[in-house]
Amino acid sequence: MAAKIHIWSDYVCPFCLIADELIERAVADLPEVEVVHHPHELRPRPAPTLRPEDPYLPEIWNRAVYPMARHHRIPMQLPSVSPQPYTELAFRGAQYAQEHGRGHAYHQRLMAAFFREDLDIGDRAVLARLAEEAGLDPAGYTQALDDEWYAERHREALAESARQKITVVPTLVIGERRIEGVATEGVIRRALEDLAVS
Repeated sequence: MAAKIHIWSDYVCPFCLIADELIERAVADLPEVEVVHHPHELRPRPAPTLRPEDPYLPEIWNRAVYPMARHHRIPMQLPSVSPQPYTELAFRGAQYAQEHGRGHAYHQRLMAAFFREDLDIGDRAVLARLAEEAGLDPAGYTQALDDEWYAERHREALAESARQKITVVPTLVIGERRIEGVATEGVIRRALEDLAVS
């Protein structure tokens, strides 16, 4: 039975991209490990999303995001999309991607699109193109964005996030180990080793 790394994240969280990259490196030689993505919207509607021209985002990127990204050699940039997109629609699409066995590829494609290509992941046309690049049928994906069944699945996933008391993204759960924030490759490996012998 494959070990699982559960990660709660949001597509507009830069630390989540860093966490994703470190997880990928930590499990590169461990094909039996499955990474399971869970949604946690940092700013759900109707709360306003952040704007890169306001002081907050440049300050936190210069103080924390860019230094951490450089330390781990992870290319990324502060997106110029303003205001930042809501992620509910992208997460509905994630439910469709998961159903079709492309959840991980879809997650990675959206994170790269926002933080490396400066694409608006709140735009339906952009999302459909990214879904196709992740191996999904763009027509089926586009229909899923307006399908109440996928919307309900997303709401259920958010309810599970609340039950798990997720307040920080990224949050990783590996067996009984819960890690809030970015975990290094060594920490991830040790948690998986502990899980293997438990």
